[in-house]
Amino acid sequence: MVIEKLSLTCDVLQSHRQLACCRSYCGVPLHGKDMRIYSHMDTEQKPLLLTGHHGDVSALTFGKRSSPVLLCSASADYIIVWDIELCQKRTQQGKVAAGTVIGTLLGEVVHLSFCFSDERVAACSGTAVYILSSKRHEMISTLTCHLRPLTSAEFCPWNKDILVTTSEDRTFKVWDLKSEAVCYQSCVLSASPLLSVLLLESNRHIITGSTDGQLWCFSLPDDHNCQLVTKIDLRKVEKRHKMHQETVSDQAGSAEQSAEDKVKTSKPVLRMALCNSFTDTSSEHKIDSSWLCIGSFDGLYVVDLATSELLTAIYFKDCPSLSITMAGSWSISPGCDNSMVFLVSSLFTPCVVLLELRLCDLKRTWACGEGFSIFPSSPPLLESPLNAELKKREPEHPKKKGGIKEQPLVFHSNVKSSGYTSAPKNRMFSPTTNSQKIPSSKKANKHLGLLLRDYPADIAAPTISRIHLSISHKPVHCLQYSGDGKQILCGLGDSTVLLYKTSLAGNPTVYTGHDKPVSSVSWSLSRQWWLSVSEDQSVRIWTRGSPEPAIIMGDSMFSKPIRGAQFYYLDKFLLLASGPSLCLYLYNVDITRDTIKRYHQRSVVKLTKCFTTTSATDITTLSAINDFFSYIVLVCGSDRSLQVFDMNKGAVASMLPEAHSRAIHCITQNKGSMFSTQAPDLYNLFLTSAVTDGVKMWDLRTMRCVRRYENHLNRCHPCSSAISPCGRFIASGSEDNCVYIYDIRSSSYLHRLQKHSDTVLSVTFNPATPELLTGTLDGRLRLFQPLSGACLSHDTSAAAQSVPTMTV
Repeated sequence: MVIEKLSLTCDVLQSHRQLACCRSYCGVPLHGKDMRIYSHMDTEQKPLLLTGHHGDVSALTFGKRSSPVLLCSASADYIIVWDIELCQKRTQQGKVAAGTVIGTLLGEVVHLSFCFSDERVAACSGTAVYILSSKRHEMISTLTCHLRPLTSAEFCPWNKDILVTTSEDRTFKVWDLKSEAVCYQSCVLSASPLLSVLLLESNRHIITGSTDGQLWCFSLPDDHNCQLVTKIDLRKVEKRHKMHQETVSDQAGSAEQSAEDKVKTSKPVLRMALCNSFTDTSSEHKIDSSWLCIGSFDGLYVVDLATSELLTAIYFKDCPSLSITMAGSWSISPGCDNSMVFLVSSLFTPCVVLLELRLCDLKRTWACGEGFSIFPSSPPLLESPLNAELKKREPEHPKKKGGIKEQPLVFHSNVKSSGYTSAPKNRMFSPTTNSQKIPSSKKANKHLGLLLRDYPADIAAPTISRIHLSISHKPVHCLQYSGDGKQILCGLGDSTVLLYKTSLAGNPTVYTGHDKPVSSVSWSLSRQWWLSVSEDQSVRIWTRGSPEPAIIMGDSMFSKPIRGAQFYYLDKFLLLASGPSLCLYLYNVDITRDTIKRYHQRSVVKLTKCFTTTSATDITTLSAINDFFSYIVLVCGSDRSLQVFDMNKGAVASMLPEAHSRAIHCITQNKGSMFSTQAPDLYNLFLTSAVTDGVKMWDLRTMRCVRRYENHLNRCHPCSSAISPCGRFIASGSEDNCVYIYDIRSSSYLHRLQKHSDTVLSVTFNPATPELLTGTLDGRLRLFQPLSGACLSHDTSAAAQSVPTMTV
């Protein structure tokens, strides 16, 4: 995968010097004071020799522009900018190549960086960073604020007046070059110095890495109030990556591997670069925009920033053909033909190598197999459990008794009265003068038209608190809107279920019967009945207008707690998880009751099939689509696994071990609603939440994590998450008494809804209108609406913001 294009033996050790590499050239110090410039296109070509420094060259860097190619070199005496093409012409003419001195006597420079227009150069020396002009000897500004020596400095690609610096004082600072002041200063991020920094223009993020292998990703908004987006431990993600790649054939080397893992070695982040910035957008082998290359002492790591997962690692020890075994410094640059080039210096030997990595090979390495789809591609199999039917009960007729029955005297059941017993009519005709006009059908259907309008796809996220209601002193464990958005079910910790209208006005209908807290509730698609699950190991199905459940599933039917239950396959089945078993039930709800046998249950429940998880682990939560036919059921286990059941075949179709670092307590599918329309591929997205591990978004088609959200705080309580009906927003509860709303396309949060009285356990979106309902640990509900929807209008013409739809 990695090709060594050039190997150079130097006269002195180059392990801690900044080397230069660009798309066409690479630069290496020679004899300490001079430099050799090699061409990538023809490594056999005689290198260009540059002389002019009186002291040892400590840092080199190429400019950002492709023409002209500029090189900046620094020593204790001079900082010089060279025009490579002009120097080559002078050398061919027999003249000595010369550069422009832009700085003198600035001390030992450890890092150089051009701005994106190549007009300015940042030079880090000691605790100061000097901003120099690249065209003449001019000191633009001197920035000093760090307490320890600087390690790197980079210009902002989208704002030429912003500079970010890192230092051995373990902080980074954002500078405003106009005012020469610090506009943001981070706290101490690590116990080890920060080594490198990278700015991403696509999502306006700052990424910095330390000597102990830690990476921090911060957002850099216009107000310069940076917020942490994600944190990555390179050693931990490497360990998780190895666990995913373990197979039975690798067990022979498990003893050697375990002995190696006992030695904990740090992986310093020496250099970083984004793969996408080096790729051609028109290429058919386009690399994901969130792939980050990290150069460390033992090899190259490719990390997906969106998921905080290691995609691949290329170790020097696994490549015996390379001339290097340990790296001291890295320089990363784009190459030709959709590749990347790396100039790496050896840590212990005076050697420098030029490596090339083909991004198309990297893409094929990470290519995924055949995935799944939430939509069925074929009808159910003949032996499929989904074809099961419940035999209907035949009506019980009374037994016929012998003998002759009495026959009626007339043929009709009703005989018209003769009228002799009725009072005589004194008035033959009386006109109606005060009759009310019956409203027309058009007028009656006027309000129904509002319910049939589409969910607004371009409205802002609900952020304005409109209703605050205290309903109990116990936790609100679960919330769910009915499919038409008119009613809300609230499962409480005091073993009751409350049924509210969507406006939360008036007193709710209270349903009692459980003995322990209600853990989940679920509406049927027809909205005629709904179920509740409790920790008392029972499931109850309720109907409208009846205070008593139509079906009670309990009485030692389940030996372990029920961790999830819902209606499935367009209300045909009940899906239920208890212990390691996933049970599929046929049912028939019969609300008629005999007055004598009042407590005799006429409803029928019949077990169709019982499935067991692959690892026989207890199920923690489940999810399936009920709004349309789907064979896929997602199940999470206590062993932190994620399993996909194909109910058509009645078997586990796929299993992902170690989906989270903790057991998953919430899984949410993108189900949309009857009021919204999304692209079909978006229904293959789903969320999983785990304590201390944030929220992950998965794609069912590839069975891989595609994004991660971890700004919210979730350390001990099972906080839930929800996807908006339009498929643009994600809401997650948090233990810092807030609700975080994310854009589904970005890992940083859009809004932080504060002023909750306690931990937010439950969140849910209204399927009909842009509303967000939250429930807290202390039994309070809060309803949020968009800023433009203060009057709760179905008219979307007043929408204040417009967000483009997500493409998959």
